[in-house]
Amino acid sequence: MKVIFSELAKLELDDACSFYDLQVPGLGSKFKDEVGKAARRIAEFPTAWSIERGEIRKGLLHMFPYKLLYSIEKNHVFIIAVAHQHRRPTYWQRR
Repeated sequence: MKVIFSELAKLELDDACSFYDLQVPGLGSKFKDEVGKAARRIAEFPTAWSIERGEIRKGLLHMFPYKLLYSIEKNHVFIIAVAHQHRRPTYWQRR
């Protein structure tokens, strides 16, 4: 199944990559790779992940404290947010 990131999710991904690169050069690339792996797992098994709220599911990253919040659409998976697991837990619900 195809994965589509919302524009806001893309911005969150870019911001997190920049933050991690400031902490340790190259860590932002590792973060982006982990997001890609999680997105591929979600695409392959979209209903395997737990429900966060309503129809929105969450796929957790393995090496970083982030989750991908997504909905399953007819022909694709729509990533709503690339969210830190411990900061402002419900901010994405306004989307």
